[in-house]
Amino acid sequence: MTIFIPTPLRQFTGGKDTVETSAATVSEALDALTAAHPELRKHLFTAEGKIRAFVNLYLNDEDIRYLPEKEATAIKPTDTLSIIPSIAGGC
Repeated sequence: MTIFIPTPLRQFTGGKDTVETSAATVSEALDALTAAHPELRKHLFTAEGKIRAFVNLYLNDEDIRYLPEKEATAIKPTDTLSIIPSIAGGC
């Protein structure tokens, strides 16, 4: 699976914009990502191990929050996972 890393988090992946990993589920892919790049964990997960509220994950353009199995969704090697941090601001 290919995981797309957003620009603000690339400093924690050695500048890489994508990371390849093998996993059976979205959760396992994120575990593999943070095992390879431990500094990412605090930016993606709360102290309790939950995905932070401002981190959006898209599996092949589908928001995982709306998938029946959410982070437990099975993945294939050809799938992509995009990490999209929320951006706030305005007037």
